[in-house]
Amino acid sequence: MLPGTWPLLPSALALAAMAVVIIFAGVRLTRVADELADRTGLGDALGGALLLGAVTSLPGIVATATGALEGDPGFGLSNPIGGVAIQTVWLAIADLVYRRANLEHSAASLQNVMQSLILVALLSVPVMAYATPDLRLGWIHPLTLLIPVLYGYGLVLLRRMDRHPMWIPTHTSATVEQDPEEEGSDRSTRRLWSLLVSLGLVVGVAGWVIGQAGLGVVEGTGLPSGVVGFTLTTGVTSLPELVVLLTAVRMGALSLGVGNIIGGNTFDTLMIAVADAFYLDGPIYRDAGPVSLVLLGGTVLLTTVLTAGLVMRDRKGIGFEGILLPLIYAGTIALAVISR
Repeated sequence: MLPGTWPLLPSALALAAMAVVIIFAGVRLTRVADELADRTGLGDALGGALLLGAVTSLPGIVATATGALEGDPGFGLSNPIGGVAIQTVWLAIADLVYRRANLEHSAASLQNVMQSLILVALLSVPVMAYATPDLRLGWIHPLTLLIPVLYGYGLVLLRRMDRHPMWIPTHTSATVEQDPEEEGSDRSTRRLWSLLVSLGLVVGVAGWVIGQAGLGVVEGTGLPSGVVGFTLTTGVTSLPELVVLLTAVRMGALSLGVGNIIGGNTFDTLMIAVADAFYLDGPIYRDAGPVSLVLLGGTVLLTTVLTAGLVMRDRKGIGFEGILLPLIYAGTIALAVISR
């Protein structure tokens, strides 16, 4: 066992405990951030997506930084990639909950399509970095710096498109045109900011525990660290997104629910830059190994299938994307285990 690595049983118990913490604190954190976005005038697509994406991704950010700083490049890189993948599969689960029509059909939104395309562009950057592993700027890969630049430019494009849309989705009887408005609380803005910081600290500590416990599971089971990061730890850190998505679907806020998932996925790509920055032995793509590249390719495929579902908009049933997303996710994991 590596020095400082937790034993398997305490690691498993810690993951279970942190799942409970993440669900309760993470969901409350999301609601506080949502109210703050409206209270401070950041309720548009740009401000809301940025604020909500940041706060709901805190556990994943800390877990990613922990794995990279501890010197496990596969675990560090697979956490943000796995977050995008598992949250995309959450949409297939929500599709089963929403029985009136296909979820992607009813949640017609040009913003969601655009965010999916931005996500594909962002995921292409680490693929290019994998192909040029010896390039470096200090200890990071220079292409890592392109990730936040592309993310920022994507937000600018979303803002422009929101103000002057050039395409409008066809509205049908199954289309939910407007998300219901939630009533704000009577808490002061200062109180909301205090809650945001306090809950952020809670889920941040939970993210560190998840990172340490995930490394303990890797050491105790012998499983590839990339597979553990892609499935187990990201499954725990992404639980708030699943709960919020299912709640939004039950409320009828379909575009909001789907948009929060896709917007959160887009924000999660920034954690790839975090992983490279906190891995101090050189560019993380050089040392992460082929397993992480398999996981990355599978995540790109998941995103393109989701985008196709948003464009095609099958009207009835769960649609082809609802069937393909879990299959691609499971197939990616199987291929990663076999290819190690």
